[in-house]
Amino acid sequence: MVASAKSSTKSKTSAKSRRTRRTGQRDPLAVRLLKQDHREVEGWFDEYEQLEDDAEKLELFNKIALALKVHTQIEEEIFYPEERGQVEDDMLDEAFVEHDGAKKLIAEIEAMEPSDEFYDAKVKVLGEYIKHHVKEEEQPGGIFAQAKKGDEDLDAMGERLKIRKEQLMAELEPERPH
Repeated sequence: MVASAKSSTKSKTSAKSRRTRRTGQRDPLAVRLLKQDHREVEGWFDEYEQLEDDAEKLELFNKIALALKVHTQIEEEIFYPEERGQVEDDMLDEAFVEHDGAKKLIAEIEAMEPSDEFYDAKVKVLGEYIKHHVKEEEQPGGIFAQAKKGDEDLDAMGERLKIRKEQLMAELEPERPH
């Protein structure tokens, strides 16, 4: 009985440790903020899958689009340029190209109505595209892992990311396509 209690405690500790790594509690502020954005948008894509009402779909997609536009912009303006030399160039180049593809797909979806043919399919593909991009940033050896090993002060960068995100949210939020 004692052995099984120890085993149970050990597995709880191990699970907690994994959960801490997943949520990024030990991550520097820049990485933590970017991961929070990832989790938020992933949740919204999951929520979108459950919707049937066109007005609700449009409202949620607009939230997703705004979040992605702001997130990609702060990464492109601050995170990626400052991580050049810390992170492999090929990885950063691919991230820029993936952002460009996502922006084009967002623009296509924004030009549509939820009742249009392929609207839901395009939102689904965008979600899968973003999931792939997030995996490449967060995986061991990925952009975030390499950034954490570099010389940049990722906590100070996180403060800059936070400020820029607030500015962009204020600028872009009223800009509703529909």
